[in-house]
Amino acid sequence: MKSPDSASSPLRIVVVLPATAPDAGSDAMHAEQARRSAALRIGLLESGYDLVASLPADVFLPERIAQLQPDLIIADSELDARDILEHIVIATRDERRPIVLFTEDDAPASMDAAMAAGVSAYIVAGLQPERVKPVLDVALARFRREQKLLDELSDTRQKLAERKLLDRAKGLLMTRYRLSEEQAYQRLRSLAMNKNMKLAEIAQRILDVEDLLG
Repeated sequence: MKSPDSASSPLRIVVVLPATAPDAGSDAMHAEQARRSAALRIGLLESGYDLVASLPADVFLPERIAQLQPDLIIADSELDARDILEHIVIATRDERRPIVLFTEDDAPASMDAAMAAGVSAYIVAGLQPERVKPVLDVALARFRREQKLLDELSDTRQKLAERKLLDRAKGLLMTRYRLSEEQAYQRLRSLAMNKNMKLAEIAQRILDVEDLLG
């Protein structure tokens, strides 16, 4: 998946619709869903987006998403969106993507559940062609900001974990060879340079050897 803020080519979008049972719904419901789908398609095409596919929210959705690799997912669920969201969450579990939900469900509990599930924008009664682009722009901006925060948090946790490894390895060398902290650090640094490894990697190797030797 390319970066959501890439301007080199149109964003590739997949629309996910409720998986309707063959005997479910009335003519009026089908007509309303057709109207919503048409409005969404018009809004996407007029905004220059690449509508890759419209998919049902079923057990095959994760596989299709993995194959198509869209940049953004739009869920269109007029009423209760919990089922469609469950499928989308599973489909994006290994690779996060911006998710926009258009719905008529204005229940606060539904909105809270959607945002907790990773939805970037929850839009009630807003499925008009002219609103599609502004909504997607806001959703992409929010997703980029959240992704940046997540990346920074992951980087901080990684650095903290590496620091703990380094401190443990230094402590081991200080005890075993009666070294000062600076001497232990320099020995680790020298080993890392000689073996063309990162400090954290050489520290982990030293600790692994210690565990093996007891």
